[in-house]
Amino acid sequence: MKLQAELFVDSRCELGEGPFWHPLLGRLFWFDILNKTLLSANADGHIVDRITFKDTVSAAGVIDEHTLAVTQSGMLMRYDFRDDSHTPMLAVEADVPGNRTNDSRVDRAGGFWIGTMGRRAEMGVGAVWHYRHGVLNKIISGIRIPNSICFSPDGRTAYFTDSGKMIVKCTLDPETGMPIGEWEDFFTMEGPGGADGSVVDSEGFVWNARWGAGKAIRISPDGKLDKTVTVPGGVTRVSCPAFGGKGMKTLFLTTAREGFTPQEEIDQPTAGGVFAIELDVPGLPEPFFKP
Repeated sequence: MKLQAELFVDSRCELGEGPFWHPLLGRLFWFDILNKTLLSANADGHIVDRITFKDTVSAAGVIDEHTLAVTQSGMLMRYDFRDDSHTPMLAVEADVPGNRTNDSRVDRAGGFWIGTMGRRAEMGVGAVWHYRHGVLNKIISGIRIPNSICFSPDGRTAYFTDSGKMIVKCTLDPETGMPIGEWEDFFTMEGPGGADGSVVDSEGFVWNARWGAGKAIRISPDGKLDKTVTVPGGVTRVSCPAFGGKGMKTLFLTTAREGFTPQEEIDQPTAGGVFAIELDVPGLPEPFFKP
């Protein structure tokens, strides 16, 4: 079954990523990584926030109504809306200036999985870190591009991909969010494009953005293709999905225009925008971060 999203915000991000719905503010937030910017829009698609950081930023976890934990290169940063303050919370690869953060997400236990990678996507220099209740652990190492970090509704399964080759899964301790099993194959990419960001809906199906293929796909818990949502306007670089809106039934998709040729700029004028589609099966609210 194929469905098509519609343009939600024509934001023209260089590298749109890390979307999440803030349940206490009723807004969608997302990042333009390369332009060091966090944006937000209300349910009508009107931009509310455009916040600039000192270095690249890629993802965030909600702490409360006023504050976010933002993954900025070299650290986890506390951002406060009330006074526009940026306060370092934790160093994450601060001694590796050639790295930046990438795909990251809060697990069901309130821990933050923070993905890192080389700024030029060098092989083997990235990692995934887990931070919860003041404890930081490296849980994956030697990777190129961390993506598809997401979690089953019961918090017992994590999903992940390195460079979009294949989505893998791992058993978690639902009380801590830490891996307790080995990573195993979940879904193999076929056709054009690779696996980018992912999110899980309320039925436990994984929605994955297909970078280079202009679509997002829904994958069943047993690893079978279920549905496809295409992005209009010839936009190919779909980067990450998020659920939000009324009843958590809107699927939002960030996109990118990083490295476009002049012809690609002409052929994909809305690339870098956020797209949206209403679905029958809702998503789940993102867990609050427990630092």
